Amino acid sequence: MEPIPVSYSKMKQTKLVLPPDTNHLDTIFGGKVLAFIDEIAALTAMKHSNAAVVTASIDSVDFLSSAKVGDALTLEAFVTRTGRTSMEVYVKVYADDLLRRHKELTTESFLTMVAVDQDGNPTQVPEIIPETEEEKRLYDTALARKEHRKNRSSLR
Repeated sequence: MEPIPVSYSKMKQTKLVLPPDTNHLDTIFGGKVLAFIDEIAALTAMKHSNAAVVTASIDSVDFLSSAKVGDALTLEAFVTRTGRTSMEVYVKVYADDLLRRHKELTTESFLTMVAVDQDGNPTQVPEIIPETEEEKRLYDTALARKEHRKNRSSLR
């Protein structure tokens, strides 16, 4: 399989924060943000692998600030590194107050997605070619995150 540049499968989505998406403080529910993150990570991994994918783990989610009703949430995702059948996907979420022209990073997350065939069995994925400085940095640090995931799962 030929390696694929990160830019090929990089995704961006924008969602409007509406009243039903929020809690009593008028800020978005964390679970709603998680659903958006899982969706864009799956789309990114499917595009990279040209296969169906399943979420193997949500490795980390850091909520840095909140989004409120009326904000536009912009999600950006890309594959940071691949294994034989798995892909680590990095997702950033920004809240954009369009009326005040203020944009703020609200959430960062790493997920592991696994490509599967028609029978649900893991299937091989192509490697990636990181292009930007951020992509290269995340590519270089991915093995440490993978080791952390393995150590975390061995505690069970």
